Amino acid sequence: MARPPVCKLMDFGKFKYESALKAREARRNQQQTVIKEMKLRPKIDPHDYETKKGHVVRFLKAGDKVKVTIMFRGREQSRPELGFRLLRRLSEEISELGFVEASPKQDGRNMIMVLAPHRATKAAAVASKPVREQREGDGGGAPPAAAADTTAE
Repeated sequence: MARPPVCKLMDFGKFKYESALKAREARRNQQQTVIKEMKLRPKIDPHDYETKKGHVVRFLKAGDKVKVTIMFRGREQSRPELGFRLLRRLSEEISELGFVEASPKQDGRNMIMVLAPHRATKAAAVASKPVREQREGDGGGAPPAAAADTTAE
């Protein structure tokens, strides 16, 4: 008999349904972070370096983070400055598309650096991504026209 009432009676099934809807809406609005990885060697050929750099540029334009790994083998491990120089050169060449999120650091036989796209680049990439259309009833097989070509003689 207290004023206001001490407890509230409610439909628990309705409460669970509404909380599930809120959770689903929250999942729909969150952003997935994709990290691509590019592996290099300290004695990389200039053409190979340009190819790998092109991949890094493509990933950054798509709005993804890029983890650049330099793998050292054998005597290369005694010259980590070669890896630092290569990573610094890469970061300077892609500076208009992204920035260094995690500076180069040695991790055993590997040296790792993480690049992230600038906010404007990521926003443009997210806005330009097409929404996937889901086709109903398509099992991924041959198109129906190809199946109808077989005629009995």
